[in-house]
Amino acid sequence: MTLQLFDTATRALRDLVPLRAGRVGMYVCGATVQSSPHIGHVRMAVAFDVLVRWLRRSGYDVTLIRNVTDIDDKILAKAAEAGVPWWAWAQQHEREFTAAYDALGVLPPTYEPRATGHVTEMVELMERLVERGHAYVTGPGDVWFDVRSWSGYGSLTNQRPEDLEASPDADAAEGAPVKRDPRDFALWKGVKDTDPLGASWPTPFGRGRPGWHLECSAMAQRYLGDAFDIHGGGLDLRFPHHENEQAQSRAAGHDFASLWLHSAWVTQGGAKMSKSLGNSLLVSVLLEQAAPVVLRYALASVHYRSMLEWTDETLHEAEATWTRLAGFVARAQERVGTPTPDDVASSDLPAAFVAAMDDDLNVSAALAVVHEHVRAGNTALADDADERTVRAHLVAVRAMLDVLGLDPARWTTADGDSRAARALDALVQAELEARANARATKDWATADAVRDRLAAAGVVVQDSPTGARWALATDLED
Repeated sequence: MTLQLFDTATRALRDLVPLRAGRVGMYVCGATVQSSPHIGHVRMAVAFDVLVRWLRRSGYDVTLIRNVTDIDDKILAKAAEAGVPWWAWAQQHEREFTAAYDALGVLPPTYEPRATGHVTEMVELMERLVERGHAYVTGPGDVWFDVRSWSGYGSLTNQRPEDLEASPDADAAEGAPVKRDPRDFALWKGVKDTDPLGASWPTPFGRGRPGWHLECSAMAQRYLGDAFDIHGGGLDLRFPHHENEQAQSRAAGHDFASLWLHSAWVTQGGAKMSKSLGNSLLVSVLLEQAAPVVLRYALASVHYRSMLEWTDETLHEAEATWTRLAGFVARAQERVGTPTPDDVASSDLPAAFVAAMDDDLNVSAALAVVHEHVRAGNTALADDADERTVRAHLVAVRAMLDVLGLDPARWTTADGDSRAARALDALVQAELEARANARATKDWATADAVRDRLAAAGVVVQDSPTGARWALATDLED
């Protein structure tokens, strides 16, 4: 089966047919680094990370571009409020985003360009649009895209130009001529008296700074060429950002993206999570409540186009499920040894898992296959089945979870998790040794007391011909 993805532009599932055989070029709109990352930001990052992992597992050479918008009206305003240089404000929050991505196991992009580093490409694109009659100048540094000059405007979001509201872009400096049509959007914004020093660049049309939409078109073309396979981002970016990107790029003569993918929002009480609603959950706060892998599981286990309703139980449920998965892997590896990374990476994936992932990344169906193998593996362990059967389920589970960025063996090598796991194992093993000594001397009361003490702490003891094993209580539910 060919990988099918839901294309926002056609509103239908489409086969992924790369422009170059065996290679996929993908551009994902990254952060506007105006504030600290919240769960809505990383939900999108995790969603496209799963896509990248699946493409690579399927044999594609993936070039992923994820930009950083480090010049923006909100960045300038918030930096001014804080009394710090705008570029320092942007850098501070860019580092926070990088830390959040790393904590959640999001693979780094092939390139991560900053908007301020690509002004040359933006000016060249803007000049091309002016030459072709799709953009115009109203004053020093003020350049606008002429929406009515491009007949395809509105095709991405299935809207007619005459039905659109006015662009939210502010007009030029006071006293300068205004744009021709309320729906036209800014390619370049002329310098204002209130702009901070260094937040503008010279152009043939006057000094100013870039409009948001121009930035992404220029960076996508710079690293992926005139045409590429996939453009992704959050659902809220479809309009006006992605509609404007597509219009200006195609008006400049570039084919731009073949497929458009959009991840859904994180909601609370049915409302989109955002700063304006006052209900955003910062990643830094959530990571104080749960391990990074638990947060990743909560985000990755929901289909990327489905709204994720966040409640007080979301992390608890994710932790319980993750514990079952990781518990099986730990017990199986204790029994048959740890497969090498090559064994995991090269193993054949179950056909049902492959079919689910090829169906627009249907992670719910894919995880159902994972749980089937966990149940079968736990049964094999309990029945003392031959090591080959246990190993087959172990490798299958790890390989499938690796596609989702959730391979327990990889996560438990992180410093924090491994230290906690080693400490817990040492404490439990000491208790089990005391229990074994009591049993050897037929001191059944002491042996039972140890077992009850461990059970009260959430540790279940399993006796087997090869000795006692332990697991966390929720490990055994699958």
